[in-house]
Amino acid sequence: MGRATYVLSTIMILFSAVFSEETESKGKFSGYMFGDYYYVLKYHNPEIKDQRGFWFRRIYLTYDNEMDGHFATRLRLEMSNEGDFATSNAMTPFVKDAYLQYKIENHVFSFGISQTPALSTVENIWGYRYLEKIPLDLYRMASSRDFGVAAAGRIDNSGLFGYHVMLSNGSGNKQEIDKGKSGQVSVNWSPSGALIFETFGEYADAEGIEDAYTWRLFGGYVKDRFRIGIEYADQTLQQAAAPDIKRRFLSVFICAGIIDKISVILRGDRMFDPNPAGEKIAFLPFDPEAPSTFILAAVEWAPVKEVCITPNLEYVTYGKADENITPGDDLYGRLTFFWKFK
Repeated sequence: MGRATYVLSTIMILFSAVFSEETESKGKFSGYMFGDYYYVLKYHNPEIKDQRGFWFRRIYLTYDNEMDGHFATRLRLEMSNEGDFATSNAMTPFVKDAYLQYKIENHVFSFGISQTPALSTVENIWGYRYLEKIPLDLYRMASSRDFGVAAAGRIDNSGLFGYHVMLSNGSGNKQEIDKGKSGQVSVNWSPSGALIFETFGEYADAEGIEDAYTWRLFGGYVKDRFRIGIEYADQTLQQAAAPDIKRRFLSVFICAGIIDKISVILRGDRMFDPNPAGEKIAFLPFDPEAPSTFILAAVEWAPVKEVCITPNLEYVTYGKADENITPGDDLYGRLTFFWKFK
């Protein structure tokens, strides 16, 4: 009863804010949701093989308000669940974004819970969050959101160089309970309207980790309905009482519109090291003791601008673990649905 009351009251407050007389002319309510009919065709844990059914992976409700020419705010609620093939709970809402922005010329300053520099450029070019997260987020090497102060914009008047910096808790959307903090910065260069290159770095002092260093290089090309991107990232987690943890990956994707309303999406990620956080990856748990190769293949049909129906396959194959044992492959067949409203 307590959870149901919380969800209902939260939604009522959001709706009342959107449709009140004071904010109706300036505020904007929007949202989107996506999920799948999934079938686990293969899995490294035999107990999960042949599991299938419908699920929503994410539901978002967003309220944006442009206060004037400079100030703006956003409140976004996300609803999701564990996605671990074992826990059966109702979807739980939490605050995804909650920030105040100040815009001046080519710069935007933010305070609150907002998107981190780790995601902002690459996720926009990838463009298929409803199919899968970008690698840094998927492999739990960086958080998509954090609570802190941030600045983003163009460095020069010509728009060739852009930046995004953030000083934050390093706790994502969760409550801060330790002394550790995070500093992130990304710098991108767009020599033409189609090409973009970006470098990203983060230093974090997180609970249980003495120091965490992450860096990433990305190159992308966008032209009409064709997009391609290549990304390499390297992370070192320094531990006080255990050996350092190393995580590195190379990722390549191609997205192309082949005919009207039909697009093809291909992506491949190579994780060169075992990922200790692999079992915690929602809806796509990895074996945590072996390096992996992830492949996504999809055909998207967009009958209208706001709706996509996308049959796709996600395949994971593993290298050898420490004991010279190779885990079995993972193969998911999915019919993914996505729609948005404004």
